[in-house]
Amino acid sequence: MSLMLFGLLAVMLVFMFLNTRKRQKQMKEQQEEKATKTVPGVKVLLQGGLYGTIVSYDPVDLDKPARVEIAPGVVIEVHSQAILRLVDETAEGDVLIDTPVTDVDAPAQDRTDGIESIKVETPEETKARLERNDEN
Repeated sequence: MSLMLFGLLAVMLVFMFLNTRKRQKQMKEQQEEKATKTVPGVKVLLQGGLYGTIVSYDPVDLDKPARVEIAPGVVIEVHSQAILRLVDETAEGDVLIDTPVTDVDAPAQDRTDGIESIKVETPEETKARLERNDEN
């Protein structure tokens, strides 16, 4: 009877070991994929719930902070692992930065608040603007 229990325990331990190794391999592949796709100009979601655009990111040295632009001209440094995921603007269910919000308390359409129009930049335009700012 005790031999059977030890056998069952051994099978469970082997299963747990193999399952853990499989999960670690999957996580490593996901991290490597995220590191290769994280380039300047890509929109990301940070763990704090902020959306932003990558300014600089070092996929080799993950201890080096990543620079993320959360508003035009506002660049913050975050730990590279604070990048939760890349935002695919065409994916269904993602909240987009440029999605208009309709609110009951919104001002009337003919009223202006000093903002003539808001231009949403493409990743290429953001990268070019940031490179121009770095040169100055």
